[in-house]
Amino acid sequence: MTAASAMRPTGADLRALLAPHQPPCVSLYEPTHRSYPASRQEDPIRYRSLLHRAEKSLRESYPARLVRPVLDKLERFGADSGFWIEAAAGLAVFGSADDLKVFKLQQSVPELLSVADRFQIKPLIRSIQCDGRYQLLALTLAEATLYEGTRDSLDAVDLGDAPTTVAAALGAELTQSSAKVGHGHGSGEQPLDRERFFRAIDREILERASKASRLPLVLAALPEHQAHFRALSHNPFLVASGVELNPLALSRAELRDAAWRAIEAYFEEGLRALLDAYGEARGHGRGSDRLEDIAAAMAQSRVGTLLLEADRRVPGSVDTTLGTIHGSKDGQSDGGSDPRVSDVLDDLAEAALRTGGEVMVLQTARMPSKTGAAAIFRY
Repeated sequence: MTAASAMRPTGADLRALLAPHQPPCVSLYEPTHRSYPASRQEDPIRYRSLLHRAEKSLRESYPARLVRPVLDKLERFGADSGFWIEAAAGLAVFGSADDLKVFKLQQSVPELLSVADRFQIKPLIRSIQCDGRYQLLALTLAEATLYEGTRDSLDAVDLGDAPTTVAAALGAELTQSSAKVGHGHGSGEQPLDRERFFRAIDREILERASKASRLPLVLAALPEHQAHFRALSHNPFLVASGVELNPLALSRAELRDAAWRAIEAYFEEGLRALLDAYGEARGHGRGSDRLEDIAAAMAQSRVGTLLLEADRRVPGSVDTTLGTIHGSKDGQSDGGSDPRVSDVLDDLAEAALRTGGEVMVLQTARMPSKTGAAAIFRY
C-alpha cells in the first residue's frame, strides 16, 4: 500500500488488521490538521517524532533484522510530501514486516503509539462504528453526490466510476427534456427518467458504499424527490429522517449542519436503547463491568456486546483461552506512554470481534461504568 491510497477504514479493514501479521507490529495514531499549511508543516514533524519513538522501542524489543523492514515502510510513507497537503482530522498507520495500512480519519484521535506482536485497534473501532458517523446522499434530478460525515465534518466519498449523473446513468435512454435539466436548462422532469435514475443511484450507493460501511444513510433532496426515492429504495441503511432541501443550494457547512440535525436523534435513540439493554442485562446477571468477569466470559464466547471507554488504557494483557487478566488491577488506568505496554481494553475488543461480538467505543461521559468496559453477555 502507498500513502496515496490512504482511505477511510471499513469493517473489512478492521478484520484484516485482526488477522495474524508478521511482528513487530507498529500502530500509530496521530491527530492531524484538515487545512494547509498546518497539514504539511506540523503533521509530518509530529509523525517523524512518533517514528523516532517507534524505532527506539523496536530496537529495544526486536532484533535488527526484523526492525528494518518495518521502519522502511513507515519512513517511505512519511516522506511522501504530497500526502500531507490534504489531511483529515486524524491519521492511523499500521505497519508490520508484511503489511502497511494507512487511514485518514474524520474524527480526531489522541496521539498513541504501540509496538507489539499485533496491532492495537481500539481507537480505530471508534472511527468505523456508527456512533456519530453517517453517510449523506445529496440527490437532485441531475446528479448525486455521496458524503461521509460526523457532527463536525462532511467529506465527499469517491465512488470510482459509478454513474452519478443522469446522463451517465441513463445514456441513450435519457429523454431530451431530462437532458436539459441535467445541463441546468428548464424543469422538464420526465417521471420515467427520474425513476430509472433514482433506481440506478440507489443500487450504486448500496453496493459501493452502504454494504461496506454499514453506516446510516441520510437523504438530502427536495421533499417531492424524497418521496420518490424512498418509495423505490432497497437500501436498509436509509434512515427515516432526511434533509428536505435542494442540496445544491447549501454550502458544505450548511449541508453538514442540516444532516446532523436530521441524524442526531437517531444516534441518541440507539445509544439509549443500548444502555437500557445493558442495565437490564446486568440486573439479571447477564452483564458486568468487572474486567475479570468480562475476560472470563470472553473465554466462553459469551460476550454479545462490549462497551469500551474511548480514551482509556488499562495496562496489562488478556489470556482469552483461560479468561484471565495479567498485569492489571480492575479498571486501573496507566499514566505512562510506553508503546510496549499492552492494553487490556484493546485485548478485550479484539477478542469480542473474533467471537462475533459487537464493540462500541464511547466517550467517558456516556459510559455506564467506571472501569473502562461494560459487557452484555449472550447467556
